[in-house]
Amino acid sequence: MSDRTATIHRKTKETEITLTLNLDGSGKAELETGVPFLEHMLDLFAKHGLFDLQVRARGDVHIDDHHTVEDIAICLGTALRRALGDKAGIRRYGHAVIPMDESLGQVAVDLSGRSHLEFKAEFPDLRVGTFATELVHEFFWKLAMEGRMNLHVLLHYGRNTHHMIESLFKALGRALDEATRLDPRIQGIPSSKGVL
Repeated sequence: MSDRTATIHRKTKETEITLTLNLDGSGKAELETGVPFLEHMLDLFAKHGLFDLQVRARGDVHIDDHHTVEDIAICLGTALRRALGDKAGIRRYGHAVIPMDESLGQVAVDLSGRSHLEFKAEFPDLRVGTFATELVHEFFWKLAMEGRMNLHVLLHYGRNTHHMIESLFKALGRALDEATRLDPRIQGIPSSKGVL
């Protein structure tokens, strides 16, 4: 099996991030971001997607978490795209419906090379701890843009904001695990166009 791993380093006036993603991992995450709730969600994403993920981030979290969350998503999407290479042999599509107690989240993905996000989720609380819940949309949006994927995120229902967001990140991991998986039945690029 080829090495489907990518490392991204991004430095701006607002953040400095080094991120490594291994698509064929075992669910190990090493995370230092300065945003504890995001670390919790990324740990769940890696665990349930069976990705190995390392993130070291320093950002202007003394202002708020926005730039750090946004730039981590940019780096993750870029790493995903690079680790996939020409996408030969992948399943391309993936979806997952994940319960978390009273909440039910769903994610569907097409690694099509075209960026699009549909995000149908509303949260009853504006914050979980110090984390602004509006940043969940920001994360998924930037991931879809940089990962060049169609990403559909649907929260069916829930009451506890933490549980609701958790169901979405777990579903994201499961859906991307399915979409990135190599299938020996697939010869070449999984598209009638011959390119993704």
